[in-house]
Amino acid sequence: MANTEEITTVRATDKTGRRFTRARFLALVAVLGPGLLAGLADDDPAGITTYSQLGAGYGYQLLWVLTISTAALILFQQLGARIGVVTGQGLVGLIRQKFGARAATLAIIALLIANIGTMAAEFAGIAAGLELFGVSKYISVPIAGLVVSLLVLRGGFRNIERILLVLSAVFICYVIAGFQVNTDWGKALEGSLIPSMPNTRDAVLIATATLGTTLAPWGLAFIQSYVVDKRLTVSDMKYLRIDVWVGALLTGIIGFFVVVTCAGTLHLQGITVITDASQAAQALEPLAGKAATILFAVGLIGAALLAASILPLSTAYSVADLTGQPAGLDDKVRQAPLFYGTFALVTIVGMAIVLIPGAPLIPILVLSQVANAILLLPLLTFMFGIARDKKLMGEFRTGRTMAVVYLAAIVVIAVSIIALAYFTFFVH
Repeated sequence: MANTEEITTVRATDKTGRRFTRARFLALVAVLGPGLLAGLADDDPAGITTYSQLGAGYGYQLLWVLTISTAALILFQQLGARIGVVTGQGLVGLIRQKFGARAATLAIIALLIANIGTMAAEFAGIAAGLELFGVSKYISVPIAGLVVSLLVLRGGFRNIERILLVLSAVFICYVIAGFQVNTDWGKALEGSLIPSMPNTRDAVLIATATLGTTLAPWGLAFIQSYVVDKRLTVSDMKYLRIDVWVGALLTGIIGFFVVVTCAGTLHLQGITVITDASQAAQALEPLAGKAATILFAVGLIGAALLAASILPLSTAYSVADLTGQPAGLDDKVRQAPLFYGTFALVTIVGMAIVLIPGAPLIPILVLSQVANAILLLPLLTFMFGIARDKKLMGEFRTGRTMAVVYLAAIVVIAVSIIALAYFTFFVH
């Protein structure tokens, strides 16, 4: 009898445990999205180009910069997500509330200019990737713009999120490509963990660009507004932290495989200058075979489509947030005209820039990244001030220990941006 009761108790406990585990898993799945999308969208054509140049120019030596950039991405995207959940407001609206309308207006103008330039880079990535398959940019870019617009205009929040998450699976192409080439995994591990910096202008530029392209300002604005639109609450925060960590780590892992793919082929063959990611894809073919080229190109197109969907959303959220207008993917166009109008503006102008015959796409890409880097520092400073504000954050106000960590990270980023400005404008 005792044995029977014991067995019954064990079975009941087992069932309860399974139900508890299943409930936690479903809760995690329900929260997943903001961190994954905000992180993976950073691996856009500008990011892939930067990582390609890092690997082609310096082999495995500067992989540690990507490690630090990924850690910073985790740190500040987690902060942005927490601010969004606690306050229920987007970043620009909080900047206006705490620092005044002038600061918020300057932030939104800088964000709008940088995002239009980056949007042009996304469409340039789509054009470059499909040109490898013989498709003209005058066909691929308008179709991509139409697809992105229809997705947002007619999808509804849940459907849009599912489609974007499925689209992000294309990044596996870069992981597979990394195993298609002759990678020195020992040197890759050493380069990821042990800092080493050539004393050259170009090395400082590419290292700073890696930090700037990984920790993009529009991604920070997006994740905060997105958790608000998704209506996540304080009870979701433990699952949201997992989402942010997974998204940021995947971002770093994908960047790692882009670097090692180019390091194991292009760098070894003396091809050390890459002007865009499609050039990297073309250069890989004679060294790693047609499969690596196709995988690299498909990854580029998918990355560009994902970022082209998310980047104008980030801008639209911020503009609507500044003016206090409705901003939600479940809203109809007539309910949120400014939100959808901003999305359309960024998309159309980005497309138009790419379609101009002879448009200087590389300078546009570079200037957009410089604008992102310049905007990043005040944006992080604003986030730090909001996180330390007891009125806004209540019991979730950032404590002293984490405040020191955030300040240290901001100082490192400030030094990097100053170095970028110095080498860009004063060293020739």
